[in-house]
Amino acid sequence: MIIQWFGRSCFKIQTKNANEETTIIIDPFEDKTRGLKMPRVQADMLLMTHDHPDHNNAEAVKGEPFVIVNPGEYEYRGVFVYGLPAFHDDKQGKERGLTNIYKIITEETSMVHLGDLGQPLSDEQIERLGAVDILMIPVGGKYTIDSAKANEVISQLEPRYVIPMHYKSAAEKATQDEVADTLDKFLKESGLSNETMDKFKIARKDLISQTETKIIALNV
Repeated sequence: MIIQWFGRSCFKIQTKNANEETTIIIDPFEDKTRGLKMPRVQADMLLMTHDHPDHNNAEAVKGEPFVIVNPGEYEYRGVFVYGLPAFHDDKQGKERGLTNIYKIITEETSMVHLGDLGQPLSDEQIERLGAVDILMIPVGGKYTIDSAKANEVISQLEPRYVIPMHYKSAAEKATQDEVADTLDKFLKESGLSNETMDKFKIARKDLISQTETKIIALNV
């Protein structure tokens, strides 16, 4: 499996089940003001956590993907997706409504994309998510949880790998006023081992041997 980050909360996941390759795109963003270029990619599956312009640019995705935008249980090409609702803020959704959390199971690996999570996870959400191998988590604050709360969520879920997203970055012009925390702040506060790379290539055997949580910081 190969995981790429395009910026913001957008990921490309390439996976294979029963010799059938599947490309998954999560949260494609509009690129008119962010200083980032959203690649025009082709996908078999398209997941969007909520209906905001920096997460719902379906026009950037070519092909005829199987689209998921709501909570529920889905299966396509051997990939299982479980969506559950969460609040986009810490006021029960009164300020920014809802976002979806997606748990994706493929190649015997469980990945969780937290969307624009703005709240601590509830006991019910933690129970429903279960074991997590790879966690994609916002760490920037303001419109999502910040780096401190992100580390609390990591402690709750105890994933093998963490991929931070939605943080203050020089590459994204628009995020300078939209998020507060940088990647460096999150890494410093986490105290976890970390590695930076362009693409995250992972196999089940590598997950099994990973006994402590490690952060994978992906380059745009």
